[in-house]
Amino acid sequence: MGGIYDDQNYKNLMNANYYPLENMKKSVARLKASKQIDIETMEYGQYQPILSPLETWPNGSGKVWFKALGHARLQLTAQPNTTPLSNDERVVVPPTKCALLDASIRKCFNSEPPIPMKADITQHQQDDVNSDQHEIRLVWEYGNGEDQAPTLLNLTMVCPYTTKSRKADASAEVRQEHSAR
Repeated sequence: MGGIYDDQNYKNLMNANYYPLENMKKSVARLKASKQIDIETMEYGQYQPILSPLETWPNGSGKVWFKALGHARLQLTAQPNTTPLSNDERVVVPPTKCALLDASIRKCFNSEPPIPMKADITQHQQDDVNSDQHEIRLVWEYGNGEDQAPTLLNLTMVCPYTTKSRKADASAEVRQEHSAR
């Protein structure tokens, strides 16, 4: 399903919520004002539909978000983690890749000032090791020194390799829905 999110329009829509810092501050305010989420305990995947309603997502990608999200969370929960949260919190080592992703997100949204993010969504190549699994790549930037709080999170979600385009599937689903109206 990752192919549908490996789309520049989708990435631009999402990243406009998290970058630059002023946009991240606005998103933090929206989430704090929302009755749909607790910003202090939120998980990856819960905040995106609040910041950008699903029906505004390109290519019908909002229609399959919760299925894709559930699949990613299940796979990442099964992957052990040994990477510390960040340089300034080296003793915090979440037990799974999913827990690391969630902790990273919470760090970005709950820090003062918040830490902007740039998200990228890609898809494994067929011959990649574990090409049937989701993978996360979290790269913190430290604009004030390596031992200080990070100033940017570059988050890459690598989706499993698929042979057929899910983008086409979602677009066909959207067309069917519109023709049924």
